[in-house]
Amino acid sequence: MNSHGENRPTVTTRGVDHLGLTVPDIDAATDFFVSAFGAQLLYETLDGPAAGALLEQSLGIPSGATVQRVRMLRLANGPSLELFEYGNVSQREPLRACDYGIQHFALYVDDLDTALAAMVEAGARPLAAPEDLPGMEAGEGNRWLYAELPWGGLIELVTAPSPQAYETTTSLRRWRPTPI
Repeated sequence: MNSHGENRPTVTTRGVDHLGLTVPDIDAATDFFVSAFGAQLLYETLDGPAAGALLEQSLGIPSGATVQRVRMLRLANGPSLELFEYGNVSQREPLRACDYGIQHFALYVDDLDTALAAMVEAGARPLAAPEDLPGMEAGEGNRWLYAELPWGGLIELVTAPSPQAYETTTSLRRWRPTPI
């Protein structure tokens, strides 16, 4: 039985493997992540555009849409970034923080100010100045900020060099990357 008293198999999650981002220009997005965060190109997934009924069904994309390019980037520590560039399809604006669905991803950084400067130089726009993490995440030097990516969508930078307030209430801990 699981913790809810149900007879279901227990799934062990080992971590987040990758984050998938649809971008309007895969080369420009690659340049951004390389410049801002030192990402490294691992590989291109496709030899050319992909299309068809099976792809449409597998990805839940509209009929006639094509996947033009797919590229996997490695960050120094944490999940990889899988970039997608689509064609032959109308696309919506990126989600805002208040919309349903996955609306941002966060990168843990050791030096938030340096990471912010690199990200801005690469084309991102901070929504506000860095702030102290509040409430259960508070601690000396623990800070965060949101920024808009050059093509839209949100990214968060977070650093928590000190114990967080929640740590006094439970033995469980949030994942933190190991130092490089």
